Amino acid sequence: MSDAFWTEARAQMLLDPEVTNLNTGSFGPLPRVVFDRATELRRRLAEEPMDFFVRRVPPLLWSAREQLAGFLGGDPRRLVFAANVTASINIVAAALRLAEPGEILLTDHEYGAMRWCWERAAQRQGLSLRTFALPILPRTPGEIVDAARAAFTDRTRLFFFSHILSPTGLVLPARELCAEARQRGILTVIDGAHAPAMIPLDLTSLGCDFYGGNGHKWLLAPSGAGFLYFGNGSEERVQPLQVSWGWHHDRRRADERDDFGSTPRLRAFEFEGSRDICPWLTVPTAINFQEGLGWERIRTRVLGLTGYLRERLAGLPGLSLATPAEPALHGAMTAFRLPDNLDPIALRRGLWQQYHIEAPIVERSEAFVGRSVAGLPPQAFPWRYLIRVSTWWYNTEQEIERLTAALTVLLPECRTE
Repeated sequence: MSDAFWTEARAQMLLDPEVTNLNTGSFGPLPRVVFDRATELRRRLAEEPMDFFVRRVPPLLWSAREQLAGFLGGDPRRLVFAANVTASINIVAAALRLAEPGEILLTDHEYGAMRWCWERAAQRQGLSLRTFALPILPRTPGEIVDAARAAFTDRTRLFFFSHILSPTGLVLPARELCAEARQRGILTVIDGAHAPAMIPLDLTSLGCDFYGGNGHKWLLAPSGAGFLYFGNGSEERVQPLQVSWGWHHDRRRADERDDFGSTPRLRAFEFEGSRDICPWLTVPTAINFQEGLGWERIRTRVLGLTGYLRERLAGLPGLSLATPAEPALHGAMTAFRLPDNLDPIALRRGLWQQYHIEAPIVERSEAFVGRSVAGLPPQAFPWRYLIRVSTWWYNTEQEIERLTAALTVLLPECRTE
């Protein structure tokens, strides 16, 4: 695909021209058409709230649900809209009742807030929380499956893992992991924060019990567009965190489409009194925008940018890859290990203040490492600092060159000894 095509596509994005944004992994910028759609919806909400919620929302909400479910390879009657993946996972963690004694099992690379979520769930139910070490730079998905299989015990009641790891961008073989857990009667809950749009999804065949995801990253939808998906047979296991309108309904018709743009079951989860649901209604516009560019084109473009990034940064002194090169194990986020004798605050400040580059420095303090991997040998974490670089289709080789030049200057300056 020609540079002219991607230059024109990039021009349709709302991007600060003074900033090199290499952090779609935290927040995706909005296409102009998505911003305009959200603004249009919010204007109508501001002008005439009753008409908006009562007459306009129901068909728009059902259409958004159908389109998102279709994009994710799922059933719209199993898809609950939520603010984000944190809200989704908290619904599950707060509502599930697990047999005790037992344990909740996590990988050693889970997002800190999600680990605390399960820590609280374990404490409330008298369960233990255990982590196991993922292979460092695995060469095949099978190495990850083997590590999980070895970690399962008769005490394991639930297995929680990220489809794509936030620190390193490693893509886990979710279908195979769920199959191994299901054979042992272990529930699976997946943090899919980074998966929607970055990689193809087919939730129906994934085999998990619960899947939470975000739309505000790679899907380029507004903040507030998240979801929770129920696997087959799991919808009866949980209840909403809040009771509002929608709580009392005919259980025999719980999964039939209703007059509110949902089903009685889904409405019980989604209706939390007055709230702005415009981000949910904007999801179809976000999907249509990138579909218009072509998903195969996007993934080819991202593959090229990721390869170029690896080539440029891997050659810098003190940097080494922390994300596997195997195509099945990586997507649009690439992490590089930074030297241990580094001041991460100075590097973070320098990237932003001197170069206006958005690229997170992932830091594992000794206290956090000790807390999150209790019981694991020291070699479980061979790194302390990472830089994680997102390369989505709107990024350019010139932006990668800016990052390369910035790190060439900043890394020596930010050494602590």
